[in-house]
Amino acid sequence: MGSITAYETSGGKRYRVRYRKPDHSQTDKRGFRTKRDAELFLAAVEVSKARGEFVDATAARATVASLGASWLENKAHLKPSSRRPLETSWRVHVRPVWGARQIGEIRHSEVQSWVNRLAAGNGKPRSATTVARAYGVLASILDLAVRDRRLLSNPARGVTLPRRVTKEHTYLSHEQVHDLARGSGEHGALVLVLAYTGLRWGEAIGLRVRDIDFTRQRIKVSLNAVEVGGVIEIGTPKTHKRRSVPFPRLLLPQLQEQA
Repeated sequence: MGSITAYETSGGKRYRVRYRKPDHSQTDKRGFRTKRDAELFLAAVEVSKARGEFVDATAARATVASLGASWLENKAHLKPSSRRPLETSWRVHVRPVWGARQIGEIRHSEVQSWVNRLAAGNGKPRSATTVARAYGVLASILDLAVRDRRLLSNPARGVTLPRRVTKEHTYLSHEQVHDLARGSGEHGALVLVLAYTGLRWGEAIGLRVRDIDFTRQRIKVSLNAVEVGGVIEIGTPKTHKRRSVPFPRLLLPQLQEQA
């Protein structure tokens, strides 16, 4: 249990509350005008400790920028193609607005206003995906603060985001696919592979000759190649799952020529 002591100031008597945090280190809070206020504060501290809800007020003074660096470090396991958009969103949209703010001062209404402004984009509306990614970065950083017991709850959660509008898909006919392949010159085989196998772009350009089984007419998908910041990054396919996909006989001549 903590203790309450009185002390004199130029403005009159004040009260100090001394108590131990969950890690058993001692701290205090000063400036209570009445002993009753001090007793209520101490009681609230003891209840929050018993419930596992205690949040150290000094920990809530951490800035979003200081926690953002740790949050990005924790994303090192992501593929470069997934990590790069998060880094860009943090640098362009989140850090300039929230970096200097103490996490304990952030209010839900502020986050909602920021999301609204971000979506409006000063007359040039940003896509719902861009807004959602930026919001997700901020909300995830504050989630980390909650897990570290710097905040009791995340003020960013529950914000209304702009709705994503699903675009209507357009599909090419066989004739259009072959016209496109012929018009693509040396890349015609790549166009046909993409059209008739369902491979993702990175999977298709990451193919090697040994990945193609000409006898069984199957392609082994084991690599993914994407350009990130002007550099081609080679990694595993999405979700890290390797698979084998069939291809139609009409692709045999083009693939054999490429081999």
